[in-house]
Amino acid sequence: MNILMVNYEYPPLGGGGGVFNMQLAEELSKNHNITVLTTKFSNHLSHEIVNRVELIRVPVIMRTDQNAATILSMLSFFPTSFWAGYKQLKNKSFDIIHSMFAIPSAPSAVLLSRKFHVPHVLSILGGDIYDPSKKLSPHKAPILHYTVKKMMEESDKVVALSHDIKKRAIDYYCTLKNLDVIHLGIPKPVFKKKDREYFGFEPKDILLITVGRLVPRKALQDLIRVIGVLKNPNIKLIVIGDGPERKNLVELAGSLDVSDRVIFSGYIDDEEKYQLLHIADIYVSSSRHEGFGIVFLEAMALGLPIVCYDSGGQTDFLMDGKTGFLIDCGNREIFIKRIQTLCQDVEQRNKMSEYNSKYSKEFYIGTCAKKYLDLYESLVSKA
Repeated sequence: MNILMVNYEYPPLGGGGGVFNMQLAEELSKNHNITVLTTKFSNHLSHEIVNRVELIRVPVIMRTDQNAATILSMLSFFPTSFWAGYKQLKNKSFDIIHSMFAIPSAPSAVLLSRKFHVPHVLSILGGDIYDPSKKLSPHKAPILHYTVKKMMEESDKVVALSHDIKKRAIDYYCTLKNLDVIHLGIPKPVFKKKDREYFGFEPKDILLITVGRLVPRKALQDLIRVIGVLKNPNIKLIVIGDGPERKNLVELAGSLDVSDRVIFSGYIDDEEKYQLLHIADIYVSSSRHEGFGIVFLEAMALGLPIVCYDSGGQTDFLMDGKTGFLIDCGNREIFIKRIQTLCQDVEQRNKMSEYNSKYSKEFYIGTCAKKYLDLYESLVSKA
């Protein structure tokens, strides 16, 4: 099967949605031909094959940060990705076009689908339909709202990555589509283990860790304030990721006199990310909403209990008191208490760790890829 994927973000650009696209593409490429249309940034090659996946990167304007997009860059992705896709479809027969995110990826993909009569699958992943931290969130910006609704209506199949996203698609866009839910998957973590001393930590340290782009929706200022409240000098926070909020967060840590206990790693590769997750004790997230939260699964696979808010698709698989703790969104007082509980109760922490290590295997990428492949084949058989 020849599959054309369209995604504005694909590693090393973007966050969880791009990472998932990469993992799904690489899993499917074991038995199928995968081509991905994505964004060219900095010195990335316009065309290359990475882990059996053919990457075609198209130029966009006014993107200056690989961790954050601009309106102009997303708008310019439409004509450049359409033209690149047009050339691909003129020279090669594709069975499926699959776009990740209703905007900005789907408009060119839907147009290509109709032009060449190829079935189109749309995956809605979260921020493309709902982001409570943005004034221009698609669910409340009229033009974006219309575009998202149109993309869902024009697609042959729409897949939500969680029941939370499915519900929001129905509630905000009144879609008549029969939405499927296919959860994200992760590959089995493979990495060379390092000890704490290698990264400059001591055995007695209690390491909290979080992964993600430093953007307003993640509300990372909450985590830094938690460290300020927890006076134990051995409780430290590792922040993996980068983004436009980094300067403000560093300044906040300084103003709270916890700069020595909040470690900003910046953008790192998967190997080092897994190494740091391996030495950590608790995974924490203050995000105001996650479409699914692939980083939770990665942390669980490394045996970490999860402490986070209950707004988002992570509620499909996280269970309060079992995988960690789910807290009412924004309730910082309870958030702090739950972290204190896990810092003090090693036995409970170990019990959750053991459960998460086993439970996370149900979400390996092979299961997810099989569900998408079944969906592709059902659409191709009807075409």
